[in-house]
Amino acid sequence: MGLTQSIRLSLGAALCLLPVFAFAHPGHDESGLMAGVAHPLSGMDHLLAMFAVGLWAAQQAGKARLMLPLIFVAGMLLGGLLGFEGFAIAHLETGIAASVLAFGLLVAVAARPPVALALAITGLFGLAHGIAHGMEFPEMSSPAAYAVGFLIATSALHAAGFALARGLPMRAAALVRALGLVSAGAGIALLAG
Repeated sequence: MGLTQSIRLSLGAALCLLPVFAFAHPGHDESGLMAGVAHPLSGMDHLLAMFAVGLWAAQQAGKARLMLPLIFVAGMLLGGLLGFEGFAIAHLETGIAASVLAFGLLVAVAARPPVALALAITGLFGLAHGIAHGMEFPEMSSPAAYAVGFLIATSALHAAGFALARGLPMRAAALVRALGLVSAGAGIALLAG
């Protein structure tokens, strides 16, 4: 896949999500699918971490390419259920900011740790993001639709990062690493804020 096709795929994934922003203000399905889709896209911390998971997955070999996004989504779904039940962890926002930093650094150095370690890191951070999403469930009349929405948006962000990174020629790998550094910098800013 060439650079042009990769950019088209990434832009296509992003364009599919544009209607979310039209519904991001009050009065538009605040308790269902569109609210769920909007949640990961409306917070820079969620957006950067989820996009970086896709970038990092694309840098992996073998089954880790597919497993990292799947484990993040599975951890997020479990966290969402826990958050819905009232489970909370101390310093949750700090953990989410740390995920932005960690995934950014992992992309920046194109880290390939043992698969079990990569999955544990990804699942743990997915769990934290899910708890944050789930904590918004109780006020909603349709938590299932909300959950489907945030799973769709997360998967789209993973896919966009993956498509961008995999579509670039080998000589453009530095661009992917630079995107990792940008994410890591944002993570530092979030932690300092």
